Amino acid sequence: QVQLVESGGGLVQAGGSLRLSCAASGRSFGSFGMGWFRQAPGKEREFVATISWSGDNTAYAASVKGRFTISRDNAKNMVYLQMNSLKPEDTALYFCAASIYDVPTRSDEYVYWGQGTQVTVSS
Repeated sequence: QVQLVESGGGLVQAGGSLRLSCAASGRSFGSFGMGWFRQAPGKEREFVATISWSGDNTAYAASVKGRFTISRDNAKNMVYLQMNSLKPEDTALYFCAASIYDVPTRSDEYVYWGQGTQVTVSS
């Protein structure tokens, strides 16, 4: 079992930055691929970014590529999402998730989910 707790969300103006954190506890954090997803009101949950077990491989949604950076610190059981040049359309509830796969991009590839942290970007 893996427990995930997100933090770092908040209200920011367009063009600003936020850094989301995800603290993991439980089994073998370093053996899980980790990802970030988001869900805006009235929309389906969508993939944002993923990082491999080792941290060597990453993948991003086209909408955030070049603006967001995912990273992890296996010694601290932490995953981060640095979000720069934020836009109003980035407003959503952001979720951290853990997968037995290495660089998964589909939500059905993830088995553990956090409760989410709200990000609101004002125009």
